[in-house]
Amino acid sequence: MTDPRYTKLARLLVEYSTQLRKGDRALLDLIDVPDEFGVELIRAVRAAGATPLVEARHSRLTREILRGTDEQHATLLREVEMFRMKRVQAYIAIRGSHNATENSDVPSGQLAMYARVLRPVLNYRVNKTRWVVLRWPSPSMAQAAGMSTEAFEDLYFRVCTMDYRRLARAMIPLEKRMRAADRVHLRGPGTDLTFSIKGIGAKMCKGDRNIPDGEVFSCPVKNTVNGYIQFNTPTIYSGTEFDNIRLEFKDGKITEASGSNTKRLNEILDTDPGARYVGEFSLGFNPYIEKPMCDILFDEKIAGSLHFTPGQAYEDCDNGNRSAVHWDMVLIQRPEWGGGEVWFDGELIRKNGLFVPKDLKPLNPANLK
Repeated sequence: MTDPRYTKLARLLVEYSTQLRKGDRALLDLIDVPDEFGVELIRAVRAAGATPLVEARHSRLTREILRGTDEQHATLLREVEMFRMKRVQAYIAIRGSHNATENSDVPSGQLAMYARVLRPVLNYRVNKTRWVVLRWPSPSMAQAAGMSTEAFEDLYFRVCTMDYRRLARAMIPLEKRMRAADRVHLRGPGTDLTFSIKGIGAKMCKGDRNIPDGEVFSCPVKNTVNGYIQFNTPTIYSGTEFDNIRLEFKDGKITEASGSNTKRLNEILDTDPGARYVGEFSLGFNPYIEKPMCDILFDEKIAGSLHFTPGQAYEDCDNGNRSAVHWDMVLIQRPEWGGGEVWFDGELIRKNGLFVPKDLKPLNPANLK
């Protein structure tokens, strides 16, 4: 018997997130995902009148590919992947892995080269297709969340299939405020950071790009970031876990970076010149996600959080920064995490994780659950 939660999630991805319609072609990129869900997703795509193109991958095989890759091989993969990507209108990626650090022993230089060479495929997918990306629940994710596997699966499907249409309505005032804002000031323990988002725009994420979702993002004007920020959540990048990352900025550039693995942190930030500039600033507010689990698709949506992102900017809110890196680093500002404030043009927007202006209060957790 098919788990009814599988059917509900598949229909959400097809009917809401990517809005598939008759005649569309959709690439389904399934990594370590149960066949039972893949079947439901294929059926949902066909029910919408679209054609599924299925790629089934396994993270251990991908690790072995990366261990022996070189630029010639990566270039061939880019050409093949781009050929396929340009022939679909939608992309649904579901990434399940029992080991989030599977690539931790792949040489860092190879990972950086591979990311740089394949970046055009990612850029095309982000800017030219209707896409959505999500994780698949696993025992390791449950462990990272401090929960039993069964309890985490219940949370996962509750978060991933929440009422995103209602959430979208509540986001509209925040998006309008971010579009109109100039100066942003972030304050909190170990954090005093200023920058401008004037003219950059803003984009609300309402379940049509990532699942789970719940953020509105913009981007700093490239050379305006000054001060310092102390992140209080762990993060995994290129297979390596980091904690207690602290960044200092001068005229937009990261001039000092430290953390639990300072050497590796700076190696990543030296991938290319753009990696030391910021490509995204976002406020997160999914009411069901309350603590980090080293999974960025969840962590960047934590209620009362923000993330600040060294590297590539999105074309939707573009400051011109280009990089093979896009690293979302998360700061939780709820009281139990040390608190903090977000100011737009001298107005207090959020304090200790809760929105203050009347028009933004519908985004507070008590009003979304």
